[in-house]
Amino acid sequence: MTIEWTQEDLEAREEQVRMIRDSAVTLVSRHGALERARKTRYSDLGLDPAIWREFCEMGWTGLRVPEEKGGAGLGMLEYVALLEELGKGLVPEPLIEGALTAALLPQDAATAQIQGEQLILPAGIGLPLNTEDRDPPPVCRDNALDGEVRRVALASAADAFLVMCDQGLALVDKDAAGLTLERQLQQDGSHVATVKFNNTPVRELVSSVDVDAALEDATLGCAAYLLGVMQAAFDETLSYLKIRRQFGKEIGSFQALQHRAVDLKIQIELTRAMVTSAARAIDQEFPIERIRRAVSTARVKASTAAMLVTREAVQFHGGIGYTDEADIGLFPRKVLVLLNRFGGVDGHKRRFMSLIDEEDA
Repeated sequence: MTIEWTQEDLEAREEQVRMIRDSAVTLVSRHGALERARKTRYSDLGLDPAIWREFCEMGWTGLRVPEEKGGAGLGMLEYVALLEELGKGLVPEPLIEGALTAALLPQDAATAQIQGEQLILPAGIGLPLNTEDRDPPPVCRDNALDGEVRRVALASAADAFLVMCDQGLALVDKDAAGLTLERQLQQDGSHVATVKFNNTPVRELVSSVDVDAALEDATLGCAAYLLGVMQAAFDETLSYLKIRRQFGKEIGSFQALQHRAVDLKIQIELTRAMVTSAARAIDQEFPIERIRRAVSTARVKASTAAMLVTREAVQFHGGIGYTDEADIGLFPRKVLVLLNRFGGVDGHKRRFMSLIDEEDA
């Protein structure tokens, strides 16, 4: 049954969102934002373990986890606000993936994840949406795994993996016998890996968890992060338009560039509206079909708008924007890496249309 919010409820949520944003802005700025994003590129782990522990100390990993399981029990409005601010700083730590596993793990492992004692990352959960492109899942026999999972983000930084296998979810330590990694660098300097299992012992099999609900959170979280990326790219571009001079004038005074900037701002605000609408649908417990439509709509819009805004931002900077020294080039690289995380544009379009067809049937 849908939850109705009173004006008092709305005001309380707005205050919580404001506090989450303020804490995220403080942390991102204190640790250097884009400067730190450059430092972590191409590193072995792809993140800063000390900052990840700080995330955990602030309760962010368990933000969506119920209080009875050791989390904060907050809503999606707070979660997407947090991820938007992290996206503005191109924060490399895998909060989306870490929060996903925290929601799915059994109590003891979830506590270790939330408190920062271990970093447990998902392997094969929710990738990709369309079944014809999925690799066969690893096989679990006699409490051991055989097979592989591709495209595991930041796998080198993990202490363990929560693996989608033929028996459900399996918790596997990274140093378990028979587990190997094959790393591949990505556009933004982070890495993914193919995780291979050869009679690898399973620490624990996990059942009776709502994977679909956790994936909706992760998918919308990714859209919110992309919103932050495009907003920061746009802000950087506006600053550049005010200082770059040509023909004796700031180039921001040229009407053609003003019109292009307005078009980009419209795309950002449309994305923000869709992300907020989907977050409210989850928090107010709308019917699951409506939630899925809203999440896929926001995800498609965030992906397409982020690609447009960040590419245009590079073009606004002229030739310097295409050099590695220019910070503006960091933004489209991050977008390229996230485009297919938890389902690409085509997959979510197909899901949306299938939900519409089911409703009309």
